[in-house]
Amino acid sequence: MRPKNPAEITAIRKSGKMLAEVLRHLEAALKPGITGNEIDQIARQKLKELGGEPAFLGVPGPRGVPDFPATVCISVNDAVVHGLPDDVPFKNGDLVSFDFGVIYGGMITDAARTFIVGEASEQAKQLVIETKRSLDAGIKVIKNGIRTGDIGAAVQSVLDEGNYGIVRELVGHGVGHELHEAPEIPNYGFKGMGDKLQTGMTIAVEPMATLGDWKVVVDPDGWTIRTRDGSLSAHFEDTLLITDSGVEILTR
Repeated sequence: MRPKNPAEITAIRKSGKMLAEVLRHLEAALKPGITGNEIDQIARQKLKELGGEPAFLGVPGPRGVPDFPATVCISVNDAVVHGLPDDVPFKNGDLVSFDFGVIYGGMITDAARTFIVGEASEQAKQLVIETKRSLDAGIKVIKNGIRTGDIGAAVQSVLDEGNYGIVRELVGHGVGHELHEAPEIPNYGFKGMGDKLQTGMTIAVEPMATLGDWKVVVDPDGWTIRTRDGSLSAHFEDTLLITDSGVEILTR
């Protein structure tokens, strides 16, 4: 991945602001009884009003799997990522993850949040809190010259404290011209290892944690990835711009 030029940075900042606004809109709409398909329509309409385009809609599926049919990935409870919206109403206590991407001016941003519908167990609440905290820990260490292992080690240190499962088969990544660019950014690792990052690069850091084992399986739909042991999961992600002085969060 090469650093973005000033025009690209201007566009990706606008993309990130749109994404953050849509996610806030979805959080306000989330309640018991609403469905994933209704949430997806809300996201699609709001993004259209803002002047952006959905980054996920029509993404090619794995071999033999139809292209992604929705604007938002909606993953519920033991679904970690890439869940397909449906007509099943959300119920009190559900953990619902929205993973969303925006294109503006040719530049892509990517972010995810996990929300609790109504009230959930203390254990579920802590999973959400600590997964978000692990994202913030990873962001905190980012600066010019950082290595991907430094980010992974920071994320892992938080999740290891709570003995959470750290999903290893899915990672953060570069983002900008494409939804997934080099380098990969695992949510575990060792300081001083991995690819070196520099000012002007844009990356997505996205810890995924579980209340059980870290291993995952893919549903028959070819998209939804869920915990193999059926344990609850949480997912947080932000798109970030590396600067001379540290990092700029583009999707909040």
